[in-house]
Amino acid sequence: MAQNLYSPRVRIGNWNEDIYLEEERLKDFIRKRDEGELLIQRSRRLKKTLLRPMQLSVSEDGYVHYSDKVMLVNPDYPEKEADVFLAGDLALSMTPDEIHAHLRDELQVPCGLSAAQTRVPVSRNTFTILSMDGNNTRRVLRYGQDFCLGITAGSENKMLYLSSDHRTFLKSAQRSWLQEVYLTDEVSYRSCWQAALPDPQLRLESEGCPVPANARVIITHSHTNRRLAAHRHLFLRTYFGKEAEVAAHTHLDPHRVEKPRNHWMLVTGNPRGDSPTMLDLHRPLAGDTRAVEPCTSLNTQ
Repeated sequence: MAQNLYSPRVRIGNWNEDIYLEEERLKDFIRKRDEGELLIQRSRRLKKTLLRPMQLSVSEDGYVHYSDKVMLVNPDYPEKEADVFLAGDLALSMTPDEIHAHLRDELQVPCGLSAAQTRVPVSRNTFTILSMDGNNTRRVLRYGQDFCLGITAGSENKMLYLSSDHRTFLKSAQRSWLQEVYLTDEVSYRSCWQAALPDPQLRLESEGCPVPANARVIITHSHTNRRLAAHRHLFLRTYFGKEAEVAAHTHLDPHRVEKPRNHWMLVTGNPRGDSPTMLDLHRPLAGDTRAVEPCTSLNTQ
């Protein structure tokens, strides 16, 4: 196969066309650079937006409230069902598609999710607790109440909501093929969640009690009755590196109790200021029942 081994300066063949072609390429490059459309510029903007530091809400009474900015963290535990897994605390994080993120500045909807090894609140892992009726005053969130989890991801004029729906042949989680969890810009029954106590023996009597901050809870999708789960042994190659898959599925042990895959913490900010979150402080035990208090003695505002 013939190959051109000469530069356009050597005037043989279509040398004039080659010169014009190089000039057009240079003009196109300069135009894209000035307008910020180069791939490296889009990549830097995306990372700057999604990795922007955020400030979590500080809980003064020890409970979670509507309008609070929190991190959803799957606490560290020894995974015994897999040899290779992601260790440490995993935070629920937004994971945009890399190809679509380079083609346009706006995030594609629906947007994916993953569990990342991070303890720092940034735009991609900071969620806002919202009420389903639109009344987002600082009321206490209670067990059994419906709520939404919204995320702006650096764009204050657009809110995306944590959602899920029944599994189909065309729509499921990437690795486990279980029920998919995603972000969408529409508030509906698909974006409705509830919090429950991890101990099933105390779950019924805890209905209506306030949800404590920085304690283990079970987050259930109201429409499908599936628990939010982090699969540490199923890896995803994301725009930010290797992360774990997130799905909606209830993992039960032989005693019909949710496994640590379904355990989450609504992490708030640290009032001391020496760390951005409360993860570095002492954590309550998984079986601690001090979070269940008489509901009649609490403020019902």
